[in-house]
Amino acid sequence: MSGSTVLAADYFQSYSVVGLLAVVGVLFVAVAFGAGRLLRPVVPTPEKLLTYECGVDPVGEGWAHTQVRYYVYAFLYVIFAVDSIFLFPWATVFAAPGYGATTLVEMFVFLGFLAVGLLYAWKKGVLEWT
Repeated sequence: MSGSTVLAADYFQSYSVVGLLAVVGVLFVAVAFGAGRLLRPVVPTPEKLLTYECGVDPVGEGWAHTQVRYYVYAFLYVIFAVDSIFLFPWATVFAAPGYGATTLVEMFVFLGFLAVGLLYAWKKGVLEWT
């Protein structure tokens, strides 16, 4: 057996382990769902077929108006939460030798874009709760 054949066999063997693990995971989920379907009681009643709203019988129409500003605040939160996640890897690279000045400039550019976006939202009145 040549060296490249041994390397190819090792290469595909590692993928076969991943594939086998994926198949076992899919089978586990399928068996769990199948067991749940077979073991659960099926007794449909009119109460079970009603729409559930926090334990209270539904009253009125199913259409409700929601203020857009709630979504804007949620979107701004997600943006800044994701951006704060980018600060942690930056902090680890910043401490590495030879990367200090470059990563510092890049982070100021990144934070500058965030500041411009926040300033734009503030100027448009998005951050006012009226």
